[in-house]
Amino acid sequence: MKKNNKRAFFRCLVLLLGAFCAAAALALESDAQQPITIDSNTATYDDASTTSTYAGNVISVQGSIRVTSDKLVVYLKDGEAEKLVFTGKPARFKQTPSKGSEDIVGEALTGEYYPKQNLLVLMDQAVVRQGNATYASKFIQYDIRNSMVKAGEKASDSKRVHVILKPNTAK
Repeated sequence: MKKNNKRAFFRCLVLLLGAFCAAAALALESDAQQPITIDSNTATYDDASTTSTYAGNVISVQGSIRVTSDKLVVYLKDGEAEKLVFTGKPARFKQTPSKGSEDIVGEALTGEYYPKQNLLVLMDQAVVRQGNATYASKFIQYDIRNSMVKAGEKASDSKRVHVILKPNTAK
């Protein structure tokens, strides 16, 4: 690809990711103020490490955010959830960004959610979809506070980003 074509492609990608994030940031801010509910087959609390571990058909919900996973570990600090690590084959999430808009759905083998920072990190076979757009990478970071999605890593060709933008056939 020629240098000018690469620049145009990356500008387009940045604009699309920005639009994707702007829509999602509205609901996630209110979602962060909701309680987190967790249902699972088993639950264990370790007082020494202040962690709770949930296993077997785990469903966690916070506002419009819903995560299903095989296992969830909640790291607590001063009685509040500081970090949630979910794993699955794959673990899946769904979030409604705003009334009337299409849901954002995604999956990864491992994910980390930081409720106080409004940050979601997807690792290993990470895929995020909304409408006709699909983003895939080994690493996707979703920063709600700054309305920014970061995918891939500059220093590694093995963590490249793959984007598919399908035409709207409803026209």
